[in-house]
Amino acid sequence: MAEETKTQSFKAAAYTGGGTERERVDLPADLFDGTVNMPVMHQAVKAYLGNQRLGLAYTKTRGLVTGGNQKPWKQKGTGRARQGSRRAPHFVGGGTVFGPTGRKYNQTVPRQIRLLARKSAFNARAREDALIVIDNFNYDKPSTKQMISLLGALGVTDKKVLILTDGMKHNVFLSGRNLQRTHVMPYADVSTYHILWSDVVLIESNALGYELSAVEEKPRTARPKSATKSRGAAKAERKTARTEAKSASAHKAARKGAKAAGKSAKPKAAAKKTSAKKSAGKKKGK
Repeated sequence: MAEETKTQSFKAAAYTGGGTERERVDLPADLFDGTVNMPVMHQAVKAYLGNQRLGLAYTKTRGLVTGGNQKPWKQKGTGRARQGSRRAPHFVGGGTVFGPTGRKYNQTVPRQIRLLARKSAFNARAREDALIVIDNFNYDKPSTKQMISLLGALGVTDKKVLILTDGMKHNVFLSGRNLQRTHVMPYADVSTYHILWSDVVLIESNALGYELSAVEEKPRTARPKSATKSRGAAKAERKTARTEAKSASAHKAARKGAKAAGKSAKPKAAAKKTSAKKSAGKKKGK
């Protein structure tokens, strides 16, 4: 069946804004009831992607192409087919027949269907246990480092992450804007497409209608420096290894070239000696 109406309750993992794990929380039953309607989600995503298109493809007909104001040759007597314009479709540089002239791809979806599609997408992520509740996003200033630290604590750095905040939080948005696989937006603005695009959804607890009590942040143990090489250091190491390999191969090539040159020089020297001996024998005979 396309729609599953079996009611069930979901629990989600909960963390603090610093990445400290909390007890699992119950998700609101009015939104997370297990409903997953695939056709409705497909309709909503198709409409969203269609509304992103501009439809700017445009071609010129024979009436819009420049030129072609006079008859290319006279009507009779040339032996060729009669023509009235150089800008006819069968001429090079002529107009296009039945080409695109701009169109709109907009689709409208009823509000109830949009809400059902969004609800189905949330339930699909809750079923996969890919929905995490964050107690609060309190960022005094934009910090991409803090955002990366949170994603690392949750173990989702290599996944596409959708972060939904309670209202517009500019500092949180700026903190995740430079991360390629992270998208930050208010909970009220999320669409079905964004939820299905992501692998993991982080939702602020206030956006779901309840507030979690404060929990003391646990200090995270820092990894040893040897295990945490920066990308720049690793890149430099690879570069030096490449240069060393190139220099070694160049030395080998130079040695081979020197050996080959020595071998070619020996026969020439021997030939010179034999020619000198022959010339000396001739002189004695004289």
